[in-house]
This record gives sequence, structure tokens and C-alpha cells, in this order.
Amino acid sequence: MRLEAITWERLGDALAERLLDLAPADGSPWPRVAFDGAPAARPGDLAARVADALRIRGRSSLTVGAGGFLRPASLRFEYGREDAEAYYGGWLDTGALWREVFGPLEATGNGRVLPDLWDPVTDRATRSDYVQLPRGGALLLHGPLLLNHWFPFDLTVHVSLSPAALRRRTPEDERWTLAAFTRYDTETAPAETADVVVRADDPRHPAWNAG
Repeated sequence: MRLEAITWERLGDALAERLLDLAPADGSPWPRVAFDGAPAARPGDLAARVADALRIRGRSSLTVGAGGFLRPASLRFEYGREDAEAYYGGWLDTGALWREVFGPLEATGNGRVLPDLWDPVTDRATRSDYVQLPRGGALLLHGPLLLNHWFPFDLTVHVSLSPAALRRRTPEDERWTLAAFTRYDTETAPAETADVVVRADDPRHPAWNAG
């Protein structure tokens, strides 16, 4: 892997330019992009930069956080509030994401997407309105462990941290999740399988590799 130093601004522009010509393999008019990374890597910040860069270029997009599609607390915490196995495979409501986000963006879909479903803080439905994504608009989905679910992404971006940086930048009360990310690196190898890898150990000067 050849890494190139870059600023976050230039990275957002480079990814936006790549999306302008991205044609989904299944014939969908809506490119679907993953911004994958642990919360400490802040993949949502990069997704927001790309959304801004696309807007300047006249292209619509919809930024969706996977955190708005978590399962209710009674299911997430069935085996305790700090169970790394449950966090790894049981917190995300993949069925809801398929139904409310990916399904409407299939080739025969209508582009009407629900941006979030569940508020994990209040543990209640968000009751958000559906959003109509215009044809050609891109879905920018961000969150952790996204490449582990066979979602139909047309481009995958993994924001990577070294184990030391991940531990350092993860709040102490969330470090129980680190075992899940170790397993993710072993089983899914996002730094090897993603189309674009961003090494974000230095939050000011990331390095990236675009496959």
C-alpha cells in the first residue's frame, strides 16, 4: 500500500471528484458510499466534508449516520452494557438499514430514504421525515464496522487508526469496545479491502491510499 500525505480539505475534494464519475454496478442511479471507522476516527466528519464538496460541485447527497439505526437498548444490552460481542454483531439494526436506506436506492427503488430511525439516547423512535434523494445523488453512510454486513456499497472508505491511537483517542468508558475493533481488523481486514484507506493517526495530516 502506498500512502500519500494530504489535508482533510484536499481529501474531501478528491473523494467528491471520484464520486462525480462513480456509476453503481447494479444500475442504480444513486451511488452508495461507506465512511467506515471507529467513533474515535470520526468518519462522519469526513462524510460531511465530502457532502460539502459535492454541494459546491452541484451534486446532491444525503449523509446518514449508522448511529441512527441502532437496535433498542433492550436488545443491545441483552448481555450487558459492555459486551464487545454484542457490539460487534448485534447493535446495528441491519434489517432497518436494508429496508429504509438501501432498498429505496436499488435500481428499481424510488430514492425515498429515512435518514434515521432510532435515538439511542432517548431509546425512542426519531419520527424523522423521509428524504427524497434526487437521481444521481449519493448516499454517504458513516459509522463503525460497516464493511461487515454485505451492504451494497459502490465505494468504501475506511478511516483507520493504529491500535495505540485508537486506544488513546477512545474515551475510557468506551474502551471495552476495542476488542470488537481488534476482531474486525482480523476478520474483515478493512484496511486491506476498502477502496480508499485513510490513516488518521495524526488528526491534522492524514495519509491516504486510493485503490
